[in-house]
Amino acid sequence: MKIGTRDLRLVPAAVFAWVVAAVAVGIRDNEPVLGLVCVALWLGAGVTVTLARGARSWSATVALGLIAGAIVLSAVVLAAPGREPPDMLAAAHSSRTVPLSVAVTGPPVAGRVRGTVGGVPVLVFGQPGDAAVGGAAIGDVLEVSGSLRRSDPGEDVAFLVFARGPVQHVASAGGAVAAAGALRARFTALVSDLPGLGAGLLPGLAIGDTTAVDPGLDSDMKTASLSHLTAVSGSNCAIVVGLVFAVAAGAGVPRWGRVAAASAALAGFVLLVTPQPSVLRAAVMAGIALAALALSRPGRGIPLLCAAVIVLLVTDPWLSRSYGFVLSVLATAGLLCLALPIAQAFARVLPRGVAFLVAVPFAAQLACQPVLLMLDPALPVYGVVANVLAEPAAPLATVAGLASCLLTPIAPGVATAIAWVAWVPSSWIAAVATFTAGLPGARSPWPTGPLGVGLLILISVALIMLLVGAGPPRVRVLLRGGLVIALIAYTGTVAGGKIAVELGRPGDWEFALCDIGQGDAAVVRSRGQIAVIDTGPKPARLATCLDQLGIDRIQLLVLTHYDLDHVGGVDAVIGRVDRALIGPASDPGDARIAGALSNAGAEVDQVSRGEHGALGDLDWQVVWPPPSGVEPGNPASVTILVTPARCDCLSGLFLGDLGEESQLRLLAAAHPAHVDVVKVAHHGSADQAPQLYEAIQATVGLIGVGADNTYGHPTRKLLDVLTAVGTAALRSDLDGLILVAPAGDGRVRVWTERGG
Repeated sequence: MKIGTRDLRLVPAAVFAWVVAAVAVGIRDNEPVLGLVCVALWLGAGVTVTLARGARSWSATVALGLIAGAIVLSAVVLAAPGREPPDMLAAAHSSRTVPLSVAVTGPPVAGRVRGTVGGVPVLVFGQPGDAAVGGAAIGDVLEVSGSLRRSDPGEDVAFLVFARGPVQHVASAGGAVAAAGALRARFTALVSDLPGLGAGLLPGLAIGDTTAVDPGLDSDMKTASLSHLTAVSGSNCAIVVGLVFAVAAGAGVPRWGRVAAASAALAGFVLLVTPQPSVLRAAVMAGIALAALALSRPGRGIPLLCAAVIVLLVTDPWLSRSYGFVLSVLATAGLLCLALPIAQAFARVLPRGVAFLVAVPFAAQLACQPVLLMLDPALPVYGVVANVLAEPAAPLATVAGLASCLLTPIAPGVATAIAWVAWVPSSWIAAVATFTAGLPGARSPWPTGPLGVGLLILISVALIMLLVGAGPPRVRVLLRGGLVIALIAYTGTVAGGKIAVELGRPGDWEFALCDIGQGDAAVVRSRGQIAVIDTGPKPARLATCLDQLGIDRIQLLVLTHYDLDHVGGVDAVIGRVDRALIGPASDPGDARIAGALSNAGAEVDQVSRGEHGALGDLDWQVVWPPPSGVEPGNPASVTILVTPARCDCLSGLFLGDLGEESQLRLLAAAHPAHVDVVKVAHHGSADQAPQLYEAIQATVGLIGVGADNTYGHPTRKLLDVLTAVGTAALRSDLDGLILVAPAGDGRVRVWTERGG
């Protein structure tokens, strides 16, 4: 289907509405200014409507844009006061503890759960091990006694709620919400008896429930650019609507009845898979298409997408800053605009069927890649190949899996049989992800920041122009030459950069601090044996660091505690660990991490002070926490002391996120002496005990911290403490990857990625 000028008339309106929403939701405490801008937009819209000459004139396009922007801005102005009621705002300013009744709106993640308080969106942080938070289901009601903090402008929640005591579960979901939750749970339990990685992946493919996906497979899916298959979106909605419509048509139901049945099925499907941003975009787009069909006005792709964007931004302007929403829209736009011309271009050198099979994932990835680079600065080298191999299996897994899910409560035997059918393509997709993610160079680094995104946009535009045959022949020749030069330059830069790094990097390094953003991931190496202490917040970033260091197998993994910035990247090491040391668990999610490590072959031990062992020529000892008397979380961070045993090696102390009180207790109990390297506690927060740093008088202090973090880490207080005791502060946000090696005579040699 070719895209004509009529198809693009709503594009400027959707783009303008999106820009207005994204800017407006980031402006806080300036409602009068937003109100004046809103009035100006309405006046401008009125003037342009008056001047418009025909539905296809430029003035009509401007009028549509101004109207869309005015409606979205009106939605922001009207919703803003209700998002921050005076009583909640006063509680946030005073930091006092208040009782709140929270209606849960999302599944719990890492001890946090989303909900609403009287319609106000909040994010609740439970205390470590709070079963009510960890076991919350959508539709439940929780009673929380906690303090409030205003979220940053533009966030999709208005307040952060920090529980100051146990959260109470006071009511469970009822009606259709409860039925949908029970159906999801039954289906997940049913497929859990199936073998292999395909069992855990199947609920994700069928209903978007990724809770059972193996952590290692989840990391491989992201590396292979296949994670979109478990994000319910347009294809899933299209399958549901199309099947219901076809069955109704076959039964002789009139058109209005078919539309009604398909609409009801769509609503039920959204309830089953939960209304995530990508689901909402797909459902609203499908709903508009059904409405147009009921009025005998079949819709076309681009206008439907634009209309869905405007409707959703009016309903919830804060979606404008949601990465999930952005990626969903871009992927759909890429398929609608680019898939056909790219397939036609590929058909000149490939069989027609293969060309279309390659074009679909290529178009979606081309449209989404600039945004994906903002989340993870690396290119999935085999992403298109993986999608070509996996995409044909996805519809069967989705349809059969959904059918099995729906039949679970009424015909368990039939549901089990169908689940086995769905398991076959699910296992194939898992195998493709595992294979392609394990190929050499599966992720290739890309420049970070605006430079990297800008370069990719320019290259993408040039590639699109060549594929669709846009522009005069001379321009296409220049573009073709430019792309060849860019490819050679990129390959040479990546290869040259790796060579330069390898030449400059000390080969005898013993300690490393990975640059993984706001979080911790440190490495100790001795005689070819590796210990990794914490994994940072994201698997991809840790995987990149381990690849840089040439690490494949890990003899010892230490998870100091279960905060996301210390264990979020654990998926990158699942299946590569011999032994893991962990601290006390605080909620069911923590136990899942330990279980995943154990299931992948690691020996997992919960440790306390006194545990010890060897790593190559080094001895290690757990010096904190004690066996009892410390609550899980930061105060119970597993603290490791590494000392030379049979070598002239460096010593180190890794403090996790210990606060001042725990540091003083550690000092009194373990009496640590001088070490060469200290991993500074809690990313350099102000909650430190200067006495501990004075006692150890480390030569080098490693600080795992993210650039532009909102916590103020590392604090001036901590940096002054290190300066006072003669410890050189090295920071991952400024220095990148940091390596520490012995220099002889008790001296230390330091190499940094950004400073040489």
